[in-house]
Amino acid sequence: MGDVMLALMRSLASLRSGKVWVYVLVPALLSLVLWIALAVWGLGALVDWLLGHPPMTILIGWGVAWLAHILAYLGGWMAIFACAYLTASLLAALVIMPLMLKRLSETEYRDVAPMGKDSFVAAAVNSVFASILFIAGWLLTLPLWIVPGLSLLLPMLLMAWLNRRTFAYDALSMHATAEEWRSIRQQHKGPLFMLGLTMALLAHIPIIGLLVPALAALSFVHYGLEALRRSRGGALVTIEGERL
Repeated sequence: MGDVMLALMRSLASLRSGKVWVYVLVPALLSLVLWIALAVWGLGALVDWLLGHPPMTILIGWGVAWLAHILAYLGGWMAIFACAYLTASLLAALVIMPLMLKRLSETEYRDVAPMGKDSFVAAAVNSVFASILFIAGWLLTLPLWIVPGLSLLLPMLLMAWLNRRTFAYDALSMHATAEEWRSIRQQHKGPLFMLGLTMALLAHIPIIGLLVPALAALSFVHYGLEALRRSRGGALVTIEGERL
């Protein structure tokens, strides 16, 4: 957890820059517009669709239609939020991440040499594929929402996985060789997922949640480049320029 906390602290320190705030706010504002549009025009139709499919039809058959309606509305809102978050994540990964990576690699991580491949196509394929798997996982777990608590836990775990899968690769693709990426992915599997889970938890906080995709990109850049720095044997662990 120490490396995760270090990445989060450095991310907070990076927010002192006005340009970084622009990077954070752009996906949030677009996500907000999408969220509102989906809620106004699509919530009713989505709830009706959910009520016509399991597990809602099962609950109605059991005579607890009131519970089916509650879960359908909850599912509708969760689906809207998931779509908004997914769109913001794609924007953060494809547009905002390269800008943040360029800024941080020229300032705090100048000693970490870029030895990977700066491929927009590879990053786009990774992000789109992760999004498809996220949607598939979300739909496949819908029947499990009938189990108390899983309607909140499962989307959060899926979002944590999406964060790790999308941003961990993008943060290191330009700087790490293929061998270095495989090594970091294996050795830091747990912390990378915990960082993704932390971002998923923040995503469920009103208002703050809209900022999370760009903040996740920022925190994964800090984590990834510091992990790469250490793996190369040149780890100077600093926060805001102070040696620890």
